[in-house]
Amino acid sequence: MVDMSSFAEAGADLELVGIQKRFPGFTAIEHLDLKIPAGSFFALLGPSGCGKTTTLRLVAGLEDPSTGKILIGGRDVTALKPHKRPVNTVFQSYALFPHMSVLENVAFGLRRRRIGDPVAKAHEALRLVELDHVADRKPAQLSGGQQQRVALARAVVNRPALLLLDEPLGALDLKLRRQMQQELKQIQQEVGLTFLHVTHDQEEAMTMADTVAVMNKGRIEQMGAPEELYELPRTVFVANFLGQSNLFEVEVAGTTDQAVQTALANGARITVPRSRSERDSGQITVGVRPEKLRLHVQEPTADASINVIGPGRITDVSFIGVSTQYTVEVPGAGAVQVFAQNVEAGPAAHLGDQVWLSWLAEHTFGLADDRLETGALTADFSTQAIAAQAAFAGDGE
Repeated sequence: MVDMSSFAEAGADLELVGIQKRFPGFTAIEHLDLKIPAGSFFALLGPSGCGKTTTLRLVAGLEDPSTGKILIGGRDVTALKPHKRPVNTVFQSYALFPHMSVLENVAFGLRRRRIGDPVAKAHEALRLVELDHVADRKPAQLSGGQQQRVALARAVVNRPALLLLDEPLGALDLKLRRQMQQELKQIQQEVGLTFLHVTHDQEEAMTMADTVAVMNKGRIEQMGAPEELYELPRTVFVANFLGQSNLFEVEVAGTTDQAVQTALANGARITVPRSRSERDSGQITVGVRPEKLRLHVQEPTADASINVIGPGRITDVSFIGVSTQYTVEVPGAGAVQVFAQNVEAGPAAHLGDQVWLSWLAEHTFGLADDRLETGALTADFSTQAIAAQAAFAGDGE
């Protein structure tokens, strides 16, 4: 039998088989099958109430699945208590011991498990997060970013086969969060552990993870490399949750081996590469990312490789530094978003201008579902809230 108390020299793979989690009157996870390879940085991305935190708590052993199995390194840990699993969790609230020094905080878990040379190992972990020079300070003497790095060192020093990150950067300001994203990725590559990161922040997931799974209403909507999910979303939810998308309801007018020809209500043609469309008949939803579009003050020359819609009128201009964001109202297509890089000084077009929009046909994608209301659950169905309600109900009996 594997000795789960020993240090893991490398990460272990995680497998969830047929996981379902039901609470009274609510199913948090519908049916989840997931395999995360050893040594990878995996992100579960989704809005509040989608089931991502419940999934993390199931892996940590803080919740029991209604059905299904959890395997770490090939071993079934479904029935194991949290402290017996080769797992450590880094929370958004750093949960450091205020009365202990930074070094004592990091060495605490090693001492508790009677691991040899805890002080030397704690110093090594602090060097990894570049905080060995503050080893003697108390947590209150550190900044929020430093406290988060101490919490990370405390988790990594135990060499868990699997490190769980629960919105770990949520309390940090934007600049520090971006810095920590790079550092976390670097640390994961250095220590070689398996990281499972839960977040609602798209940029965070895409910056750090090798693989991203987008969750919606208790199931995985789409999974893949960040670039793949962004460039080729399969559903309306993924297209809208992972960045912004312009979506058009169109009618398929014809197909070839290479392309699906579609038409907007106003007659404008939009070509979608066949390999980039989930459907090829009837009414479908196609999309393009705002940064792929170009503004023209004259109608562009017809070209089979380029999609053109317009004319439309600019109804909003927002200058945000690196780019200018335009809203263009196009009859028959609705409000279309265009992100233009500010390579020149200031916006290139102005409010009220008449413009045409063009983009390469190869940047168009065709979705598996229609542009209906597919928003995620908005109520707070977090596991902690449900547990609190259950405890309150128990006290009242």
